[in-house]
Amino acid sequence: MSKDNIELDVPIHGMTCASCVARVERALQALPGVRAVSVNLATERARISGDAPLDVAALREAIQKTGFDMPLAELDIGIQGMTCASCVARVEKGLKRVPGVLDAAVNLATESARVQTLPGITADALAAAVSAAGFTPVLTPPEAAPSDAIDRQLEAARAEGRRVLLAAALSLPLMLPMAATLFGLHWMLPGWLQLVFATPVQLWLGARFYRAGWHALRARAGNMDLLVALGTSAAFGLSVWQWLAGGVHLYFEASAVVITLVLLGKWLEGRAKRQTAAAIRALQALRPDTARVLRDGREQMLPLAQLRLGDRVVVLPGERVAVDGEILEGISQFDESLITGESLPVAREPGEPVIGGAINGEGRVAVRTTALGAESTLARIIRLVESAQAAKAPIQRQVDKVSAVFVPVVLAIALLTFVGWWLATGDFSNAVINAVAVMVIACPCALGLATPAAIMAGTGVAARHGILIKDAEALEIAHSVGVVAFDKTGTLTEGQPTLTDLAAHGDEAVLLAEAAALQAGSAHPLAQAVLDAAKSRRIAVPAASALHALPGRGVAGVLDGIALQLGNTRLRDELGLDAGPFAARADELAAAGRTVSWLIATPAGGTPELRGLLAFGDCVKPQALVAVRELRALGVKSVMITGDNAGAAQAVADQLGIDEVLANVLPGDKAARVAALKVGGVRVAMVGDGINDAPALAAADVGIAMATGTEVAMHAAGITLMRGDPALIADALDISRRTWRKIRQNLFWAFIYNIVGIPLAAAGLLSPVIAGAAMAFSSVSVITNALLLTRWRPAIRKPHA
Repeated sequence: MSKDNIELDVPIHGMTCASCVARVERALQALPGVRAVSVNLATERARISGDAPLDVAALREAIQKTGFDMPLAELDIGIQGMTCASCVARVEKGLKRVPGVLDAAVNLATESARVQTLPGITADALAAAVSAAGFTPVLTPPEAAPSDAIDRQLEAARAEGRRVLLAAALSLPLMLPMAATLFGLHWMLPGWLQLVFATPVQLWLGARFYRAGWHALRARAGNMDLLVALGTSAAFGLSVWQWLAGGVHLYFEASAVVITLVLLGKWLEGRAKRQTAAAIRALQALRPDTARVLRDGREQMLPLAQLRLGDRVVVLPGERVAVDGEILEGISQFDESLITGESLPVAREPGEPVIGGAINGEGRVAVRTTALGAESTLARIIRLVESAQAAKAPIQRQVDKVSAVFVPVVLAIALLTFVGWWLATGDFSNAVINAVAVMVIACPCALGLATPAAIMAGTGVAARHGILIKDAEALEIAHSVGVVAFDKTGTLTEGQPTLTDLAAHGDEAVLLAEAAALQAGSAHPLAQAVLDAAKSRRIAVPAASALHALPGRGVAGVLDGIALQLGNTRLRDELGLDAGPFAARADELAAAGRTVSWLIATPAGGTPELRGLLAFGDCVKPQALVAVRELRALGVKSVMITGDNAGAAQAVADQLGIDEVLANVLPGDKAARVAALKVGGVRVAMVGDGINDAPALAAADVGIAMATGTEVAMHAAGITLMRGDPALIADALDISRRTWRKIRQNLFWAFIYNIVGIPLAAAGLLSPVIAGAAMAFSSVSVITNALLLTRWRPAIRKPHA
């Protein structure tokens, strides 16, 4: 068999010399199907020719094994016309045949595909593959507003509803004689009148099934449309033949009512699917179309597309903030509930950030724009939620394998049913009707919707409460987490030191005032802690002179003619001072993980003497205790992994009730400690917020990052908590468990319909009308069950519980 030739242009990053080029060329030429390779160091690209199809995944793996990288792009494309899991399999197969495509994940619930490709592969090439598979691609222009897609969906839904009403109106007269028999009335419409009512339903309103079934046949595949088209055509054709032959047993009502029920089921299914996407629509609705911008000394309303970084945006009371920015003027409260899940308004003042989409409270504020468009917090949240809803969970891949052979198996069962009944009874009409019932009830729609519908509902409701789940795999794995490992600083604690203890020979207020005088103007975290403490206690800070740093030891200055020094124990030892009456207290604080500083005074012409000590610590977050307690209630073990000393770590662990402490762990060793916790197949989640946590987040089965931390941590994590609230961790595991439960319930119902229904239909115990109703109900019930997740709410907790 001759093979098609193909050429790929592949980008390669990281090459620095001719030996790199040679290494890559050798690796690629060793792959099956590759005939020629030409690597260009200047353009960092490789031209590969070979036999189609070339395995892009194998190419990338070979390049990565040489120590370099082959970057990929991701494209999203809408797809209209899919009706069941078999359609999904057909589209994925078609997309993966496109040269340069590494992977394609098609989601029936969102009617979209996410495709991993080499850079340079166009959306038009993917659209052509979708068309070749028999479906309609939908390419959204980059400039299109999110509301445009929503409007199109609503208009399509209204048109679908009109078709359902018309089909019902035409089918109702055919059903009336059947209903009359329940009351002892036996009558029937004339055959020609039944034909008049049934024909437009079959050939006009049901034309969509013929078109989609024909495309499936051309692609040598099967789908729900093919089953419906074959089943209803058999019933309709049999009725026409019987009528022409003068027979009295007509089945026009079966073909018309089955089509009506299928159309009704698809309309209800679409309506329910739109409800599962409510989270995305709610987030998109937070983006204002215009902003009030101060330019050239006057305020003017401008479209968001015309805004620039650094623009001064004015937000009036009650308005939504149009951009991410920093407050320049004004003080107000902001409602960020739909973005972070924080139920109470948050106070903001000059110098503090605001998030686009938040609602301004009572004050007029001026905001300097720091992020626009795709870089804004709201846009990134929407992308994360869309990514999670479009992704395919690992369990869905197993379902897809079943769906790929489902329709051919059903057609074989229907054929056996027809042959068996005909041979056993000699009744051709009854044999056809029983075969029709088999084809109608065996709809694989529910199989295709069971997993994505639950994932859409679960990730959507989680996002509304400040829990962003990056992908379906993280959601699926999180349900079985047995250990949660915490970083300490910034995760369980506030991440900034505060003054926790004072001890003085005399008045503690005087000691604090003198220490604050030395720290005035310093940006050091400990200095800020002293100044904050003085401010909170309303202590006036005197002005010191001759302020200067003592490198590695502390600070010094002069106040009222007395030389003052504030520093660590090393400074005290260098001055030959003993801790004296403060010794026991200092040892106690050091054992608890506190940082101790000493205030030393030297009068003019005198000797240094201790005035007292100040101790600093990182306060535990109020909700950290709640987080650990709720994890224990879920049967999850808590572990702290920190670079802090054992004393500081154990003090926090004792305060919170953490099960195990791993202290003095270097940043590079955190990932290894996380890997060690996986012994015995235990699933481990890692929670962190800093750059040094990123390797550990990636090493865990599920990484959970605080959005109050660094971007690096959030990129490495599968779940991001939009508030720095550790109690959300238990909520994230809870919604994961509930979603997983819904997936299993949905798959059970999807399979049970077919396991029970197909044998009943083959045994002649189900009429096509009942089979059609059961088939429609199966899809609707699966989505309705998934929608129950939208009622989920995080646990209600008292502040500072």
